[in-house]
Amino acid sequence: MRRGRLLIGLVIAVISVISYYSVRQTNPITGETQHIALTRDQEIAIGLQSAPEMADQFGGLDPDPSIQADVAAVGQRVVQQSVAAGSQYEFSFHVLQDPETVNAFALPGGPIFITRGLLSRLENEAQLAGVLGHETGHVIARHSAAQIAKSQLAQGLVTAVGAAGSDDGSGGQHSAQVAAVVAQMVQLRYGRNDEIQADTLGVRLMSEAGYDPRAMIELMQILEKSGSAERPPEFMSSHPDPGNRKGVIERAIQSRYPSGVPETLTLGRRIKMST
Repeated sequence: MRRGRLLIGLVIAVISVISYYSVRQTNPITGETQHIALTRDQEIAIGLQSAPEMADQFGGLDPDPSIQADVAAVGQRVVQQSVAAGSQYEFSFHVLQDPETVNAFALPGGPIFITRGLLSRLENEAQLAGVLGHETGHVIARHSAAQIAKSQLAQGLVTAVGAAGSDDGSGGQHSAQVAAVVAQMVQLRYGRNDEIQADTLGVRLMSEAGYDPRAMIELMQILEKSGSAERPPEFMSSHPDPGNRKGVIERAIQSRYPSGVPETLTLGRRIKMST
């Protein structure tokens, strides 16, 4: 019986690994080879289906049409005047009316959200372009699609461990729990790498759209001030600490503009929020 359980677990694990590594796509923007099974149309469909639920979780969309229009205008400028224009994703930009949460989100295929809580802390268009450029970077780098594939692999391995260790005692359950924790830590690690890549892409996208990328450093300072003493340590968070991300952004700016940021790049208009 024990040998049979081990064999079943092994078969499940092998199938999961083969399914993951047998699908490969090269991202035309980043040049990366990614293990993704979804097509772009499928990513777009997932994003459109998920967008209403995302909005509901944060109190719905902000009712101020001028705020929605201003954010959409900056977002579309970032997309249309950068390499993102050729990605074939259907980008849309929305403000969530949650005044407390300080965050922004990107769904597969192009829907991008920023909370009023974060927007109200920004000072100019360039900082907003940094936020939206970062989230656009997640989309064109296909981070969500890659995470879906990794989650499926992790779940398959968790199932395999559970099947191999299952018995009348608690050993199998314990093994599955340990495997689940390991799988979660793998996901968190990949999430941090995705955030770093999105920061680097954000610098590129906002610069191509004519915004001063140094505004992203100011953005990190804003996020630092918005943190709390209860913030979990970076190792247990899917988002790197803003203080560490400043170094990534500074290196990306230096790499892009070794002779200094051109004076033609702008901070844009000041952001004015109505109460």
